[in-house]
Amino acid sequence: MRILPSGQQAVLVELDDLDEVLGYYAALTADPPAGVVDIVPAARTILVTTSGSTTALSHALRRLTPARDRRTAGDLIGIPVVYDGEDLGNVAELLGCTPEDVVARHTAEEWTVAFSGFAPGFGYLTAAGEWNIPRRPSPRTKVPAGAVALGGEFSGVYPRESPGGWQLIGRTVVRIFDSSREPAALLHPGRRVRFVDAGRG
Repeated sequence: MRILPSGQQAVLVELDDLDEVLGYYAALTADPPAGVVDIVPAARTILVTTSGSTTALSHALRRLTPARDRRTAGDLIGIPVVYDGEDLGNVAELLGCTPEDVVARHTAEEWTVAFSGFAPGFGYLTAAGEWNIPRRPSPRTKVPAGAVALGGEFSGVYPRESPGGWQLIGRTVVRIFDSSREPAALLHPGRRVRFVDAGRG
């Protein structure tokens, strides 16, 4: 672990991998040091801003013990999915199984929002199982809001219509991002997700 200055009121914690980020983030949000204003996780880092001294913050962060239950610390929600995505068959071929097997595997996992990015409300969800789904060779110019997708080791739900290169396996009617809601983003870091099979379109 390395702790680096990031401006006058923040430090960047560099970690070895995503599992370390999950454990460190869970511990940090459960018992944040005095003066912490915001905690922003990413794939290999956590940015921590403070209203106090960054020196004192750095000392506190070095003493922090990562949580053991790194993937089970947040609250759990269910998201219904109609598994009729355009790339479901392709994902099945990549995994050497049937589309039904992909659905069973995707819904059997308990996913954790590791971090957010790409678009407001887009959460990068990770699971304990082995997922390594290559992105499409040519991204789509339009992916509809609510599309459920796989890319690399992550799953995600597109919060609004946008370009995208992930493999689409289904769709949900759940509003992932709503500016009139508090919080606006349904999939915030640390939250756990179960995808529920709502049938095929």
